[in-house]
Amino acid sequence: MSTPRKTAALCAIECDDSGLAVVKASGRWKLLEGLPDLDGLVCQLEGHVFQKLQVDASSVEEWDSTLPALVLKCEMFCKSQDIVMEDSLLPEGVGAILDLAKAAPEAQLPDPTPCRGFFCSLGHASIGFWGSTIEVLQFLGETVFSFMRLFRGKARFRTKDFILVLQECGADALPIVTLISFLVGFTLAFVGAVQLGAFGADIYVANLVGLGMVREMGPMMAAIIMCGRSGAAFASHIGSMKVSEEIDALETLGISSMDFLVTPRMVALFLMMPLLSVYADFIGIFGGITVGLGMLDLSFTQYIKQTQSAIDLVDFSTGIIKSTVFGALVVATGCLRGMQCGNSSAAVGAAATSAVVSGITAIIVADSVFTMIFNALGM
Repeated sequence: MSTPRKTAALCAIECDDSGLAVVKASGRWKLLEGLPDLDGLVCQLEGHVFQKLQVDASSVEEWDSTLPALVLKCEMFCKSQDIVMEDSLLPEGVGAILDLAKAAPEAQLPDPTPCRGFFCSLGHASIGFWGSTIEVLQFLGETVFSFMRLFRGKARFRTKDFILVLQECGADALPIVTLISFLVGFTLAFVGAVQLGAFGADIYVANLVGLGMVREMGPMMAAIIMCGRSGAAFASHIGSMKVSEEIDALETLGISSMDFLVTPRMVALFLMMPLLSVYADFIGIFGGITVGLGMLDLSFTQYIKQTQSAIDLVDFSTGIIKSTVFGALVVATGCLRGMQCGNSSAAVGAAATSAVVSGITAIIVADSVFTMIFNALGM
C-alpha cells in the first residue's frame, strides 16, 4: 500500500485591478516539513500596490503555529503601511491563537548598543539608585502601616508561624552564636595579652574584652551571624513564595503579604536580637576568661571583678540599642530583597545573596554612625 504524498506548504500573492491583494496559503503548514520564506513574502508584498490585503488559508490541509505566524506577519505589514486587512478565510482556531499572542505584552529588549562613557554610566547609576530608594521608602511605609494594624489587632498572620520564626531566630541560632562569640572573646583577650603583657598590665585584658564585647563586638557579631543565617533565609523563603505565586494568591484572598510574612519576622527578630546580643556578650567574656586563666595567671575572681569595674549600665544599654537597630536592619533587608525577587529560580539565590551583602553593609554603617553619636554624647 502506497503512502499518500504530503503536500508542501505553498504561499502565493495574487493582485487584481480593484486594489485587492490576496495571500493564498495551501498545503501542510508544519514546521518540521518545511515552510516558504515569510520574510521573502513581505518583500514581495512591498513590490505591489494595493489598498486591501486578504489572507486566504481555506486550502490549508494541516497547520501548526506557523500559519498564525504568517497571518501575524501580514498584520504587521498592513499596520506599518496603513492597509486594511481581511482575515475571514482563515481556519477555525487561528483567530483564537492570534488573540492569545496579542494579549501578552511585547518583551522589551535591552538596547543593543549600550551607552558607554562616564556621564552615561553615572546617569544609569543615579536612575537605579533613585528607583531603589523609592522601593525602600515604599517598603518602610508599608511596614509602618502593617505595625499600626498589628497594634490595633487587625494584622492577619498565623501564631504558629510567629512561634516558628521565634525558634529559628532564637534557640536555633544559639550554637553558632556561642561558637563565634567565644572565639571573638578569646581572640580579643589573646591580642590584648600579647600587647598589654609587655607593660605588665595583664589585668586590663578584662577591661578590653568586657568593653569590646558589650559595646561593639557582641551586638555586631550577633547581627552579622543573624544576617547570614536568618536574613538570607527570609529572602529565599519570601522569594520562593513569589516565584511560585503564593504571594499573589495571598493578595487574591485579601490577605496582606506584609502582615502575613514580614510583620511576624520583624517582631520575632526585634525580640530575639537583644537577647542574642546579651548572650554573645557573656560568651565572649567567658572566652576572655579562658585566656586570662590559662595564659595570664589571673584568678577567676580577679578577672570578674575587673570586668565589673570596667562595665556599667550605660555600656550595656548602648549594646542593647545597637542590637535592636541591627535586628531591624537584618529583617528589613532580608524581607525587602525577598519581595524584590524575580520570577525565576536563579532570582531566589540572587535575592538571598543581595540580602546578606546589603544587611552586613547596613550593619557596619549603622555601627559607625552609633559610634560617632555615642562619642558626641559622651557615652
